[in-house]
Amino acid sequence: MIVDASPEKVWQTVGNFAEGPRLTTPDIFVDCRLIEPDLRQMTFADGNVVRERLIARDEQARRIVWAWEGEEVSHDNTSMQVFAENNGRSRLVWIHDTSPDELCDWLAAAMDQIGPEIRRSLERAN
Repeated sequence: MIVDASPEKVWQTVGNFAEGPRLTTPDIFVDCRLIEPDLRQMTFADGNVVRERLIARDEQARRIVWAWEGEEVSHDNTSMQVFAENNGRSRLVWIHDTSPDELCDWLAAAMDQIGPEIRRSLERAN
């Protein structure tokens, strides 16, 4: 997605593993905190709680990778990377690979819903 904000500002938020989801989608995530140095717990507005483990964070490439942990998922790998675009804008690439396949339709719909909210939050913060 194209974001009307500088890559530095976008990365400052999405690269924040401890609080990024709450900062970009406060209506969806009511709490997000580290429970271990590389493990965050996020609480959805509906009360559901998920945990995600930090896999990698590359400041220079502006790329962060994490994995959803839980009994319902056998594999998960999610990344966000921020690229510079013209006129001080950014391109945010969000990739989510998961299995079992039964989770994919739900996750795709959630990403379609959350994506525009992330963009709006990043632009407002700019």
